[in-house]
Amino acid sequence: MIYSKIIGTGSYLPAKVLTNYDLEKMVDTTHDWIFSRSGIVERHFAAENELTSDLALQASLKAIEAAGISADEIDLIIVATTSSDMSFPGTACILQDKLGIKNGAPAFDIQAVCGGFVYALNTADLYIRGGQAKTVLVVGAETLSRMLDWNDRTTCVLFGDGAGAVVVRASDTPGIVAAKLHADGRHRNMLTADPLISMDGQAVFKFAVKVLSDVVEELLEDEKMTGADINWLVPHQANIRIIEATAKKLGLKMDNVVLTVALHGNTSAASIPLALDTAVRDGRIQPGQNILIEAVGGGFTWGAVLIKW
Repeated sequence: MIYSKIIGTGSYLPAKVLTNYDLEKMVDTTHDWIFSRSGIVERHFAAENELTSDLALQASLKAIEAAGISADEIDLIIVATTSSDMSFPGTACILQDKLGIKNGAPAFDIQAVCGGFVYALNTADLYIRGGQAKTVLVVGAETLSRMLDWNDRTTCVLFGDGAGAVVVRASDTPGIVAAKLHADGRHRNMLTADPLISMDGQAVFKFAVKVLSDVVEELLEDEKMTGADINWLVPHQANIRIIEATAKKLGLKMDNVVLTVALHGNTSAASIPLALDTAVRDGRIQPGQNILIEAVGGGFTWGAVLIKW
């Protein structure tokens, strides 16, 4: 039987850092107000000449290096983003060119906002299990700083830029164990960007906590597991209160949750692979552990993936 396994991770954050104190000088807000409601202390913003594909490239190069492969071995590229370089071509095709891959491998974007990486990783798993790919580069990359409404102090302080990537390869032992994905377009107006981000924060909070705990419970029940079987929860890094509420409902201690929201802010599709790479490189995530990733995003889209590392 064919399985898929993550064999390398990588991430990239732009050099420019904006702290809450920096934002105090730009917006009618305070560090205490931002931190108490979100847990965010600082976030990274792309430079004027940095595109989403540039962030994706740097994260991808690190993931490829960590995987110990050459770029030409990649036979599928999936980029999860809601902030593409341009309307078309897709960021995945631009990334393919910047990586120098000339093998004709398919490349496409997935747009599920903050749920994008979960959707993309599940798609990669299905391609590998179906025998249509052997080595897949999955990237979450965002430059949300270009979509912020600086007149809306409730949203402009929440988001940041960054990219994370994983290399997924066919394996004869389980890696990606199972996934559950959902969407409900009836709630699409709670969080939109047309072209600037607008959000009903209270409604999003309530919805996120419910569906995140529901989808994780659904996945664990299918796999005959409980929260006690999970070594690390790697959630979408949107808001510390959402993460804490979700962990509590699942009976998970915060000691078993990977947190990067304080230093990254909400980087949408990039947040999970950024957090995942952080925990892999600092040694928290170890072979044999059960890793659970979960996310919810505009649309609304949400889902979870269970991984045996």
